[in-house]
Amino acid sequence: MTSAMVVFDVLGRIAGRTRYEVGRIHRLCLRAKGVNVGPKVVLMGKPVVSMAEGSRLTVGARSVLVSASQETALGVNHPVVLRTLRPSAEIAIGEDVGISGASICAATSITIGDGTLLGANVSIVDTDFHPIESAARRYSSMPDPSEHDKVTIGPNVFIGTNTIVLKGSSIGEGSVVGAGSVIKGKFPPRSIIAGNPARVIRQFSVGDSTAHEHRVDQVGER
Repeated sequence: MTSAMVVFDVLGRIAGRTRYEVGRIHRLCLRAKGVNVGPKVVLMGKPVVSMAEGSRLTVGARSVLVSASQETALGVNHPVVLRTLRPSAEIAIGEDVGISGASICAATSITIGDGTLLGANVSIVDTDFHPIESAARRYSSMPDPSEHDKVTIGPNVFIGTNTIVLKGSSIGEGSVVGAGSVIKGKFPPRSIIAGNPARVIRQFSVGDSTAHEHRVDQVGER
């Protein structure tokens, strides 16, 4: 090994150690804010987190939150944003979930199943933030939440980059959502979903060997 290789090896070890320690500090900061952080959660960069008093936010074991552009192929427009907006609100992120620069804002409830992947800059919300009526919109507070506003994303779902998931939506287990889609409504398990407004393009069964080709060719990179 040349002297230059030795230097780069040492620097690489220092950088790896530093990144681990920084991630540990970020995890401690989340816990200090009241976030229930599972074991072996990885934080690449510092997420933006705010919680209404009395709300709940859980990040399941082994989940990875990427808030730094250098840590993911497409980069991210901003850090991961996790916000609960009301005292009774809840964000529940399952185990083994991957999130890159997503914004997740809950006034009622947002649930993300185990093994789900959120591509770069996905937005998930369960509120309109402002009233629909134009006369009241500018200065009015957030509309009262409803049980019908809850968002549920099943396990093993892949949501492509820049997708927006709106209030009252649910995405069934094993589904794939095309990049840039706008999701509003209920979608069954194992669906290929894309468009604005999004619709089911096709469905596939467990173990369908063509599903991965369809995902790569027509849905887009996360």
